[in-house]
Amino acid sequence: MRVGVPRERKDGERRVGLLPEGVAVLVASGHVVLVERGAGERVGFDDSAYARAGADIVADGAEIFGCALIVKVKELQRSEWPMLQPGTVVFAFAQFGRDRELLAAALGAGIGCIAYETVAAHDGTLPLLAPMSRIAGRLAPLIAASLLMSDRGGSGVLLPGLDGVPAGRVVIVGAGNVGGEAARVAAGMGCSVRVFGRSAPRLAVLRERCVGDVEVAGNDPAMLASAIAGADVVIGAVLQPGKLSPKLVTREMVRAMRGGSVLIDVGIDQGGIAHTSRMTSLSDPTYVEEGVTHYCVPNMPALVARTATLALTCATLPYVRALADQGIDAALAADAGLRAGLQIRAGAVTHAGLAADCDLPLARA
Repeated sequence: MRVGVPRERKDGERRVGLLPEGVAVLVASGHVVLVERGAGERVGFDDSAYARAGADIVADGAEIFGCALIVKVKELQRSEWPMLQPGTVVFAFAQFGRDRELLAAALGAGIGCIAYETVAAHDGTLPLLAPMSRIAGRLAPLIAASLLMSDRGGSGVLLPGLDGVPAGRVVIVGAGNVGGEAARVAAGMGCSVRVFGRSAPRLAVLRERCVGDVEVAGNDPAMLASAIAGADVVIGAVLQPGKLSPKLVTREMVRAMRGGSVLIDVGIDQGGIAHTSRMTSLSDPTYVEEGVTHYCVPNMPALVARTATLALTCATLPYVRALADQGIDAALAADAGLRAGLQIRAGAVTHAGLAADCDLPLARA
């Protein structure tokens, strides 16, 4: 099989879809791997490393997108749409639900897309999304601490506090991978942390694993509103796999926060949980709405691109090998979890959640 690895084109994105070691594994199995020039340079893997692994280094992105299987990180960018060719399968984060133009372009091009965010393990977990979610969760309190500083327009609160001065108050909405990691880091910093979630068992486990001032609660709107009103930082960490995020934080809740407080909506790539959230980028990450600094960057793990690339490719390589070695149709037929990642193919939507969100007919995968 011809496998293509493009250079990422999303704003601020530095990750890469395959490491040289992954290329070597595929080449040893008889596959041809094309890597776009400079694809891995920003995470410490130059073209010579890929060439030594057996890759063909190409300068033409269109040649990459002519491969049977394209392995990348972020969703297809507008500049990549004209290069799409019918029958190609893209293995990457998809994010179709929040971007109807992207979905229309992909459907019109007749490609297939297996989305990292909906590939499932046998136990129902999401093995390709999870490492990126954990990284984003760990980053969120650190970013919030910086945005609270006065020179960034923040309220001037030191999140860990000081002897005789209360620590900052952090409210986390969601108790999954993002919320759990955010809670652990925030608690470790000495913050007062309150986590809201809908899964009582998950909340109980989170509380046991966190050391420090951590409270957990169910998603009661009145309790959530009260907690947000007193928060220095709100972190949105809700995920509904393959679906747009529910809007749990109203404009009125945001308006009740102290000026200069911070809202980090980690799930913005699925629409976000706040009515005041709109997508930003790594080059222009914040805006102020209702006096609150909003950080709504969809590719936060790119801030630690080398760590994120190592974690992501460790998780994705077994699936890439299966798709290449078995052939795409056979690999999908053999693995229901991989098949759960197939969102579109041959001009049709094949994922139930995406079809429901976009009010489109559902085709059989």
